[in-house]
Amino acid sequence: MGPSVQGSGRSVVTIGVYDGVHRGHQRVVERAVAVAREQGLRAVAVTFEPHPDEVLRPGSHPQRLTSLRRRAELLTGLGVDEIDVVEFTLGLSRTSPADFAQSVLGERARAAVVVVGEDFVFGQGASGDVETLRMLGDKYDFEVDVVPMLDGVSSTAIRERIVAGDVEGAAAALGRPHRVEGVVVRGYQRGRQLGFPTANVETPQHTAIPADGVYAGWLECVPVANLPALYAGERWPAAISVGTNPTFEGVPRTVEAYALDRDDLELYGVHVAVEFAARLRGNTRFESIEALIEQIHADVAATRRLTR
Repeated sequence: MGPSVQGSGRSVVTIGVYDGVHRGHQRVVERAVAVAREQGLRAVAVTFEPHPDEVLRPGSHPQRLTSLRRRAELLTGLGVDEIDVVEFTLGLSRTSPADFAQSVLGERARAAVVVVGEDFVFGQGASGDVETLRMLGDKYDFEVDVVPMLDGVSSTAIRERIVAGDVEGAAAALGRPHRVEGVVVRGYQRGRQLGFPTANVETPQHTAIPADGVYAGWLECVPVANLPALYAGERWPAAISVGTNPTFEGVPRTVEAYALDRDDLELYGVHVAVEFAARLRGNTRFESIEALIEQIHADVAATRRLTR
């Protein structure tokens, strides 16, 4: 992540948690990048870690739509020149709007322009809004550019869709398929025994994982530091299973992906992304292995149609 921009030239700043970097976030970030290009300044995204809810409501742990690494990747892809990660602490949450504007936007980011969504709030008890920000901009020498909200698009609403298994609705709001990432670990290898070897993905705690069921999507190998880089950047259509696999009792909840037509992949220890295109069905307990295999063939056929 980028270091603090303090001490460097002035910048156009956009600020927020930006979990998901959804279509509403994208409008704000794209506006900040456009203003930066017009004025010959750097576009800087200020974001927070951990999620503010984890600090303000201990134990709440909102389900993450994106890891910090993925968030930075998406923001950079929108044209942001630098990402400044501010540690969100209880002390920061108790900072007045004026002190926040002075320390974070004025001194740390050296903002010439601050671009935010019209629902932006900040400072102790979320007591500052865009009008407060405009007033403080006059005091601390930055302009404020407010971008209208996109109706019905929010990180909270997207999480709700994912929990319900509505990955298509989530994708519409995100502007891309929802993905989960993690390292491939050894599972029970039942898929391999059935002729459909799956990558068993160990996802980080509090990842937003879709409701139990079977999905069509993709499996992609994502290179990250200190992990094997096998198949780096390769992406395959995949039939995905989320849940406890009710045909086999006593299995913990897992995310498993079968890359269509690939039984030669050696993915243990590799960092992968699983992207969800469509929900095919809920989980079902099958009375026989033969019935299960027949259904998997149907799931694979449906996945092939949906991921062409």
